[in-house]
Amino acid sequence: MDEQKDANRKPARRGFAAMDPERRREIARRGGASVPGEKRSFAQNRDLAANAGRKGGAASRGGGRRPSTTS
Repeated sequence: MDEQKDANRKPARRGFAAMDPERRREIARRGGASVPGEKRSFAQNRDLAANAGRKGGAASRGGGRRPSTTS
């Protein structure tokens, strides 16, 4: 009987999910503005950003989409 109760129960909303949407927006806005422009190296140097993206893609071991093998 307890298994049925657990299956029908919704998980408790915690963290950001429980916050007021306006409060979430405020936190997100501050996070994006926390680093001054001169410290954002990717914004200053496009080649640096491109190289970092390539390096991250290589390190991910190809975890992206794969072609379908079904016909």
